[in-house]
Amino acid sequence: MPPEAQEKIEELQDLQETAQQVAQQKEQSQSALNDSKTALEALEDVEDDATMYREVGEILVETDYESAHEDLEEKVDSLEVRVEQLKKQEQRVQEQFESLQEELQQLLQGGAGGGPMGPGGPGAGGA
Repeated sequence: MPPEAQEKIEELQDLQETAQQVAQQKEQSQSALNDSKTALEALEDVEDDATMYREVGEILVETDYESAHEDLEEKVDSLEVRVEQLKKQEQRVQEQFESLQEELQQLLQGGAGGGPMGPGGPGAGGA
């Protein structure tokens, strides 16, 4: 196998690993987004003057309705942006992967002596 082909295979493996990491991050962000949206919806049913708490590390701290609502809205907005960024990154990685795969295929076909004008190329075969 030509060294160039081996290099492309290693790049493909790296891209595959990157794709898995991005997919995992996207899944985690999407899950956090869903949880935050659910909490925001649940907050709509809570009275404005209800005693509320939010988690800060390992403890619960008293907060007011407005602060809780604003915090959740900001979190939802932030997570929506993050999920969109990860979707775009996932798409870019996929496009790079497909492009690299195509390059490798051409390298391997060309390296086997069966290039476009070689045996088996256009015009090959008799009538």
